[in-house]
Amino acid sequence: MEDMVTLTIDGKEVKVKKFTTVLQAAKQIGIDIPTLCYLKEINAVGDCRMCIVEIEGRRGYIPSCIQMVEEGMVVHTNTPELMEARKMMLDLILSNHPQDCLTCIRSGNCELQKLAIQFNMENIEYAGERIERKIDDLSPAIVRDPNKCVLCRRCISACKNVQGIGAIDCVNRGFESCVSTAENCSLNDVNCTFCGQCIKACPVGALHEKEEIDNVWEKLKDPDTVVIAQTAPAVRAGLGEEFGMPIGTSVTGKMVTSLKKLGFDKVFDTNTGADFTIMEEANEFVDRFTKNDNLPMITSCSPGWVKFIESNFPDLLSHLSSCKSPHQMFGAILKTYYAKQENIDPKKMYVVSVMPCTAKKFEKDRPEMEVDGIRDVDAVITTRELARMIKQANIDFVNLPNEEFDIPMGEATGAGAIFGTTGGVMEAALRTAQDTLTGENLDKIEFEDVRGGAGIKRATVNIAGKDIKVVVASGLGNARKILEQIANGEADYQFVEIMACPGGCIMGGGQPIKSSKIRSEVDIRKLRADALYSIDEKSTIRKSHENPILKKIYKDYLGKPGSELAEKLLHTSYTKRKKYNIDV
Repeated sequence: MEDMVTLTIDGKEVKVKKFTTVLQAAKQIGIDIPTLCYLKEINAVGDCRMCIVEIEGRRGYIPSCIQMVEEGMVVHTNTPELMEARKMMLDLILSNHPQDCLTCIRSGNCELQKLAIQFNMENIEYAGERIERKIDDLSPAIVRDPNKCVLCRRCISACKNVQGIGAIDCVNRGFESCVSTAENCSLNDVNCTFCGQCIKACPVGALHEKEEIDNVWEKLKDPDTVVIAQTAPAVRAGLGEEFGMPIGTSVTGKMVTSLKKLGFDKVFDTNTGADFTIMEEANEFVDRFTKNDNLPMITSCSPGWVKFIESNFPDLLSHLSSCKSPHQMFGAILKTYYAKQENIDPKKMYVVSVMPCTAKKFEKDRPEMEVDGIRDVDAVITTRELARMIKQANIDFVNLPNEEFDIPMGEATGAGAIFGTTGGVMEAALRTAQDTLTGENLDKIEFEDVRGGAGIKRATVNIAGKDIKVVVASGLGNARKILEQIANGEADYQFVEIMACPGGCIMGGGQPIKSSKIRSEVDIRKLRADALYSIDEKSTIRKSHENPILKKIYKDYLGKPGSELAEKLLHTSYTKRKKYNIDV
């Protein structure tokens, strides 16, 4: 039996496992201790001092997020002296923080703001000199405002310990301390992958996505521009949270209705683009597998992951699938096949991708993402940005009726829906690959071994009498482990799925930001993933190659997966990059 420890917190006796922190023990009995720098499983350093407690027999105040429980320990969490000490700590933090809450992107969803309200901070006693630092807005995806940083180090931990990147760190000492990059350069010039996990870790507005809302509004006002929205699968599993709906609520119909109310001429489903990706990717895999050539093949849907391998493992780039990601493929189809069908000048078409991902902003600007001088996608807005547009338009999202995606480019399968969660791309590809390899329409749909929240999932799938060894990794820290195995010749996988964000796109850098309290109490990943699996289960068609509109487009236009035209529109190339565009 696991060692247990008994202690008393605020007069309540509690028995917990050894190596539990006082903060965790308090939560188990419903005692909420305020925190700011703490983030479950990511950051526990005790720097902010908001979670301090009194322990009988100990001098001074102890950060509860790093203090382990001990047998017989007696803890006090809410004495008048503690409350006064916390208020003083909060005062010091606020004294070096801009007072622009009303115009801050995190207003209403800021953990520092909530603490200020909780502690009734009517004035700042220790107001003094503040250092004004330059805002870094040079990257296509992420804006860094060091003036709003509270030195909680949550972003550092997410980048370094979870993602294994280390693009940012704490530099200087004392009053000069700040979170910055190598040589204080832009995120654009260092080894940042633009995954946006730092944004989701930040409790304030020091990090946020680079907004494209104004550009989209301008195009929506232009009567000469055909503005088309396409929405990624993960967006429908997260958007409702921005309007107070329960985590994991699927809001597909309301999302479509809101986009139409915003003025988009057409609203299509990126799941259709995902079906195109599976057609091309499964064909590519079957070809490589049959020839035993250049294996393992690694998926290429995640732009943060693609930038990571380009910078860190450039010698393995040949293993990447040459397929564009779903929204880029779909953009190319819209501006060629669809534009011709509807007699629209592609130069007057403006495609907006609504994505759960900040790195998609970087991806759509890559020079490879165009055909004959026409960009595949013109703008990328995150789930959060779409929510802001809906609120700006004063749309009552929760009470909207449900509408359908526009036809024909709104037809998609359940396989496209599960792209949004870790393992989904692998499962969707295997559904098509098995039918291709066997020449049969097999009943097997679910591949349970590649599902779930584990950062690395391995499985062996038997198709047509042949074993296919697959591995699924989410989070760049886990991706590094897999790539090191491949580089060292220690892996015998044939097919690899990698997503930059832990949990996949449903946990992307552009998804709704949850407080540390919610993240410590709720399995957000599972709830959002369940929403996508539910869409898949309810779908009439669950295999990408059975999508009617895809069949028509291949028959009338593309020819077949991997054809010369398909290669031109739907495939791409990669670049060997330096980690830094500066000398370090």
